[in-house]
This record gives sequence, structure tokens and C-alpha cells, in this order.
Amino acid sequence: MFMSRQGDRDRAPYGPASGRPANEGYCLRTLGPVVRPAAVSQLRGTSRVPRRNSRFTEIAALLRARILAGEWAPGSTLPVLDALATEYSADKNTVSRAISEVLEPEGLVWAVPRRGTIVRHGMARPHRMRGNLVKRNVATNGPGYSFPSASGQEVWRHHITPTAKPERLDDPRIARLLKVSAGSEILLRHRVTGPEAEPPFQVNNSWVHPRVADIPGVAGQATGPGDWLYRIEQAGHGPLSWMEYHRARLPTTAEATELQIPVTMPVMEIVRVGRSALDGDPVEVTEYVIPSDRVEIVHELHRDESAAWPWPEDAS
Repeated sequence: MFMSRQGDRDRAPYGPASGRPANEGYCLRTLGPVVRPAAVSQLRGTSRVPRRNSRFTEIAALLRARILAGEWAPGSTLPVLDALATEYSADKNTVSRAISEVLEPEGLVWAVPRRGTIVRHGMARPHRMRGNLVKRNVATNGPGYSFPSASGQEVWRHHITPTAKPERLDDPRIARLLKVSAGSEILLRHRVTGPEAEPPFQVNNSWVHPRVADIPGVAGQATGPGDWLYRIEQAGHGPLSWMEYHRARLPTTAEATELQIPVTMPVMEIVRVGRSALDGDPVEVTEYVIPSDRVEIVHELHRDESAAWPWPEDAS
């Protein structure tokens, strides 16, 4: 907060008569001089205010031109930072800034952990509509379900080896939804899946409540997607009902690696809570993490009774 000139009655006026520059104010919190923006431009390059480093923007412009010219094919990898730094007679940090602060926000490249900088320009990553229908999967001979965004006629492939083992559940939100204590050992089914011939679509983390974790088939890998949920229903908890919670966030480094996206790309986090028909309590909580460029959420809006048509006053 700065005292305005009109309110600064106890101090000498600004300008030459006061001995203080006209563009210098007074900070009430520190009682020290504060340089205003106009003064910054005058002082830039002096020992008080260093010059801006515009070198990274120059390198970004050169790399942008080469990408748009097609020097690197869509999906290919840029040279490593060391090579680009040598080519442009710059340090690695400057080249890294050109990529992370300019080219990546522009959508031209992805900086993917342990894979390098991938050219995104010209790539089409298919996205899917996500409604609210749970369908029976009929693509295999086994029982199972297809949740949005999958259809009931396909089986998504695994991009990593699926696992199912007890893990410490430290996320208090997931623990609260599952109605277990944070820090408990809970069966975790971990998957990274997506349609055939496409990049990974989603990370699936399913936390299974201890009261159903020992049901045969729940920890296994069946041919049909959602088979383990059918097993829980068959054990006396069917039909299951589900509620979802949606929010956007940035991915963790591990999630970005598995999804083959940069850590700067937002993701859609969808947490599904499956409840038993026996007592209404949760039997599983599944967290989906989906890249923001792969999914659209679609909901039909319904009228409240207060918005029923025609309005009473119009009808009369």
C-alpha cells in the first residue's frame, strides 16, 4: 500500500523541490523508498536493477520457427538440452526456460519426464465425451462394466503391467470417502489404460475396502473390464451404485510420466465412490486422472420445479 500524494501532507512534495525523485514513493509498511515502474526502466542496466534476460525468448522464437517449418516431425523428440545449448551458445537453463516458459504454454511441445521434449505441433490426441452411463461390457466372454468414457464394445489396453497389492493410504480425502483411517493398509488396484492405438488415456487407482478385498477375483486381472466389481456384487453387495466428484488440478510427476504429458498440463481428476446395496456404505473408491486435452465432460441440465415452464404468472 502506498500513501497518495494528496494524503501525504506531513512530507515534502515529490520532485526536485523535495530532493526525492517524482517517481519514488514511500512504503508505509517498511518506511523505506519504493521505486515506481517508471523509475525501473530508467534504472535498468544499473547496479540497482539488472537487465532482463531476453535470450531465452530469442531461442524460443528460433525453435518455434523450426518446429512450424516441420524440421521435427509431430511426436518426435527435440535434441537434448546440452545439444541445443551448444548450438545456440547458451546455458542449459536458458534453453530450458525457452521450452518451459514459451514453447510448452503455446502447445508446441511437451516436456515429458524421462522421455525428453516431444513435438506436439501437428499431433492429434483423440478426445472423448464423458457422460454418466455405466454400461455392461460385451467385448469379452467374461462379466464386466464400461464406465464413461469407454463404450461397452471395447476393451482398453494396459500401458503398464497392472498391479493389485496392499498399499498405505495416506490421502485423507480418499480415506474419508472410503470410510477408513488414513494410514491404513488398503488393497490398491493400479492401472494405466487407454483405447487401442492411442496414447494413455487415464490412470486408475482403485482403493478397495477391507471388507470386500478378500472376495475371489477382486485382486485379480480378468479379461473383462470391471469384472472385480461384478464379483463384489455377486458376493451380496449388488447392485452397486456410484457417485463421482470432478475437479481439475496439475498432475504429479509420476502421473505425468505414466500419461506421457508435461507436468504443466492440467488433468481432470474424477473420484468415483462405489456403494453397497446391502448397507449403503462404500466398497471402493476409484481415482481417475485424465489429461485435459483428452476428455470433455457432458451433462444434461434439468429444470428445478421453481423453473418449470410455463411460469405460473405467464399461465394466468
